[in-house]
Amino acid sequence: MSNMAVDKKHTYKATIKWTGNSGLGTSHYQAYEREHLISIDNKNNISGSADPSFRGDRTKHNPEELLVSSLSACHMLWYLHLCSQAGIVVTDYVDNATGIMIEKENGSGHFTAVTLQPIVTVTDENMVEKANELHKKANKLCFIANSVNFPVYHKPTVIISKI
Repeated sequence: MSNMAVDKKHTYKATIKWTGNSGLGTSHYQAYEREHLISIDNKNNISGSADPSFRGDRTKHNPEELLVSSLSACHMLWYLHLCSQAGIVVTDYVDNATGIMIEKENGSGHFTAVTLQPIVTVTDENMVEKANELHKKANKLCFIANSVNFPVYHKPTVIISKI
């Protein structure tokens, strides 16, 4: 019998329902709305749409923003875990993440980069250097960052504030 570690498989499910049929279906480009509902069992629904550049509703979340948000949230969760392991007390974390997508002539497109700009508040000024270093490790561990084919950059700021 081997003592080798076994990879764990995790499955995630979501239901996306188009709610933008205005009565004419997709009979032409202007005939339908881009609204949709993202549903996950036992969680609040998310109202989605396309980016306004693609005839979407600017008051609803779009897939591009959700991708940037997923990268930011995954990084934050790994970062907080690593800080807790390293004895760094984080009391606040805010990330103003930005993603760049290039749209091609044929209508397709792709992200070229996402930049995370976390502002992290720690309680010990002696931990600032270590707090900054842990962003690199969090990026290597982040499930979402490991799943994209573009770079995820980090421009962290650390603030010291006693509890």
